[in-house]
Amino acid sequence: MNFENCFPIWSKLTSAERGMFTHSAIHHKLSSGTLTFSASSDCLGLILIGSGRLRIFISSEDGKELTLFRLFPQDICLLSAACIVKDMELNISIEAEKPSEIWIMPSSTCKEIMSQSITFSSYLNQIMFSRIAKILQLFEAVMWESVDKRLAAFLLEERHIEKNDTLKITHEKIANHMGTAREVVTRTLKAFQSKKLVQLSRGSITLTDIDQLLELSE
Repeated sequence: MNFENCFPIWSKLTSAERGMFTHSAIHHKLSSGTLTFSASSDCLGLILIGSGRLRIFISSEDGKELTLFRLFPQDICLLSAACIVKDMELNISIEAEKPSEIWIMPSSTCKEIMSQSITFSSYLNQIMFSRIAKILQLFEAVMWESVDKRLAAFLLEERHIEKNDTLKITHEKIANHMGTAREVVTRTLKAFQSKKLVQLSRGSITLTDIDQLLELSE
């Protein structure tokens, strides 16, 4: 997979800018579960996803996690290069949810191109504002929405991502996505099962009433 095929604005960059990215981009292959960036990491640079899926999350001192958003092929992670934005510090972690192929564009290269290219700067600003909006929506949901509603929405989102009504996912993993306790997820899933919304099996959940889950998530 070529770097330029995964960069959404590649055709809009000048030949000089393309050359800077091509010569500085560092290619990595990540296995599932690999932590590629954490709160203690140095400023890594922009991450461009070629294949697979990355999860961006925050964690508390007691070990709880909350997924902020996930990234898919041709997405760019700006938060791993927060140092290119003045006075911006974020305590986030990034892990590969699936085997992934990524390119890391060093912060120094990004800063140099940002100072020269309105196209690139505008693209990064667009990404930043979009991510901030999604994170604010997430925090609003965590604060004000019921666990039932959030869990129904998560299951439907996972169904859309995996393109399957049967989800291979543990209760612990769902809890890490939602920022809650595994026991809460298990209790809520059992309530869903009693209403015939889902069928629970070891290590998997089958969605059996999509319409009711949709209604619950709205």
